[in-house]
Amino acid sequence: MNFTGQEASRYVERLIPSLAGSLQADVLLVPPFTALSVVSEKVRDAGLLLGAQDLYPEPKGAFTGEISADMLKDCGCRFVLAGHSERRHLLGETDALVNKKLLAGLNAGLDVIFCLGETGEQREKGATKQVLESQLEKGLSGIRQSRIEGLVVAYEPVWAIGTGVTATTRQAQEAHCFIRTWVQGALGQEVADGLSILYGGSVSPENAAGLLAERDIDGLLVGSASLDPEKFCAIISTAQ
Repeated sequence: MNFTGQEASRYVERLIPSLAGSLQADVLLVPPFTALSVVSEKVRDAGLLLGAQDLYPEPKGAFTGEISADMLKDCGCRFVLAGHSERRHLLGETDALVNKKLLAGLNAGLDVIFCLGETGEQREKGATKQVLESQLEKGLSGIRQSRIEGLVVAYEPVWAIGTGVTATTRQAQEAHCFIRTWVQGALGQEVADGLSILYGGSVSPENAAGLLAERDIDGLLVGSASLDPEKFCAIISTAQ
């Protein structure tokens, strides 16, 4: 919950000139709902992608305060998050609700970044893989093969989000490898090979290179560091 429309506009105006030359990596901005339209106008010719932080699974109706997939597309969004850890653990979103949001986004033509990850207590109990397997199984239930190319997975260990504590490259790679292996078994080798799996959890300019060097880490879901254009540009530069 950062940036008014005006603040988001100024942020993008600072960010774009710093991305000199042609981008060699996909750069996605995910501002709050109230800033989507103004950011869309700013990034349209800059080669940047736009996404939303959430959506409601129903296409329309009496759901005061909620946002549908078509509304997001109308604002210029190509992507949407589903199941971000803060929504799961602060707002009580269940795997079943995350699944509905994921399917609604994909079926409406949006690319969906499906977020999952374990808490610190679950990791300490050695339950990381069991938690990820359960979230994958429930979150991807009913996914259609025709929309599978719109799926992105983001592993975000809850204990590393906003804490300054990052998973070690080994911990992150182990989780990403498990996710890809599970997807291979459930959806096939081709899907697993083509799936982008992002890491999110206290990503910074200092740890980005090490994380991206791992075989199964395809990109980064940047949190607080993205609020500073200079830090975000440093991470983008590393990715390129």
